Amino acid sequence: MRINAHPRLRRLFRLRTILLVVMLSVMFLPLGSIYFLRFYENDLVRKTELELISQSAALASIYRYLIHQNHLDSSQGYLPIKPSLDLSSDKTLPRRPLANVATTPIHPLVMEAAQHMQSILATTQQVTLAGMRLLDANGVVIAGREETGFSLAHIDEVRNALAGNFTSVIRERISDEPQPPIASISRGTKIRIFTAFPIIDQGKVYGVVYLSRTPQNILKHLYANKKKVFFLILLVLGLTALLATFISSRLSRPIRELIKQTQKVTSGELETVEVLRQPGTYELSELSRSFAEMSKTLHERTLYIDRFASHVSHEFKTPLTSMQGTLELLQEHIDDMPIEQRQRFLDNLQDDTERLKRLVNRLLEQARADSTQISSETTVVIDILKQLESRFSDSGLVLDYTPDKVDVVVKIAPNQLRIILSNLFDNSLKHQAKHIKITAQHDDEQLKLFIHDNGSGISDANRERIFTPFFTTRREDGGTGLGLGIVESLLKVWNGQVELLESDSGALFKITLFLG
Repeated sequence: MRINAHPRLRRLFRLRTILLVVMLSVMFLPLGSIYFLRFYENDLVRKTELELISQSAALASIYRYLIHQNHLDSSQGYLPIKPSLDLSSDKTLPRRPLANVATTPIHPLVMEAAQHMQSILATTQQVTLAGMRLLDANGVVIAGREETGFSLAHIDEVRNALAGNFTSVIRERISDEPQPPIASISRGTKIRIFTAFPIIDQGKVYGVVYLSRTPQNILKHLYANKKKVFFLILLVLGLTALLATFISSRLSRPIRELIKQTQKVTSGELETVEVLRQPGTYELSELSRSFAEMSKTLHERTLYIDRFASHVSHEFKTPLTSMQGTLELLQEHIDDMPIEQRQRFLDNLQDDTERLKRLVNRLLEQARADSTQISSETTVVIDILKQLESRFSDSGLVLDYTPDKVDVVVKIAPNQLRIILSNLFDNSLKHQAKHIKITAQHDDEQLKLFIHDNGSGISDANRERIFTPFFTTRREDGGTGLGLGIVESLLKVWNGQVELLESDSGALFKITLFLG
């Protein structure tokens, strides 16, 4: 698999985005549950208010019927009353004030109707469990279980109802029984709903139906609907499981897969780490790609070192073996050996010594090239060409270039560009070149230098091997086969490239560098 291969085309979210989503989900799940309980509790309050409105409307109709001597005026228009209490916005009022002593007499006709209503209220209250009081037009209780004959006109909601306006309020409730600790999450256990319904006929207020009731306890209501609650709990658990699976698929699984690959590389089962096909997040994708790049680089470096060590040992072994054999011959026969033969052996020793010296120097250059670090240095190409033109003119090599075409700045250190071009020009000299044509092409990002000599060129059989370390066809002339390897290593540091191009005559190299 290619290291720079991209995983499947899908959007990868950043790790911080995923963590943010998870944290928000963790935060909003309990908050959502509390909001649900509050919403549910408020719905119970509204339902209680609606029930009290319905009961008040029925009782008010009966009372009006009784007041008008069994005659009820049905010509009034529709006056719908909707529940409007809201636990989140309506203020909870203190407990209802106590009744006052009535100062106004009750009309006989009202008393007669109240006697009929008393039994109706008592019977109704046994079923609805609501507190019921019937007040006359002055706010005096004329029917109900308690406070009959006392005035409630001073209470706010009653006062509004006597003015012809339906009023509902939330008041504190103090229970005789202690509440369990879990009930503290519910306001519904500590409140009571009061409604004051005006009894109006032909625009005149005849009295008020004053009802009250405690909303159903939310915990009892939830228990009564335990199947729905159980389903809701399963839904929350399902969402939690989905979050856990999401985190596992996005984070844990790719990390485990990456760890598994690195362990296989360590044990030798794999040569390199591969890019994860499903990295999960943008950061893990980049981490996977970095691991793969690093693994590939280390693997290539290991192979390079192995090949390089093999070549070095071979290159050193040949002259050392020759030197060892020559020294053994000199040690055994130096006294009876002719002077000419002895001198020839000494010359061979000198040649092998020089060869080893050149080889060591080239190896040092190669090592420096391999360990070169990129910097912010730049170079003007024409400056380096002018320096090399003067140097190689003494060897009879002519550099032919157009100054304005190579008067450009490239991203490479001056000394390293000098080494690169020097090695290429040296190779041209070793292949009997006398003239080098240098042309340049550049765009907004890159410079391409074409170096074409008129030497003997490179055979088709050797074209694929010229960048192989220690490969040379001029070993007898002092060639080490490291020159082009040094060029390639230096250019790679600066993200450059060297290529051998097809040519009818001589050798044609192309060097690519980025503009400074």
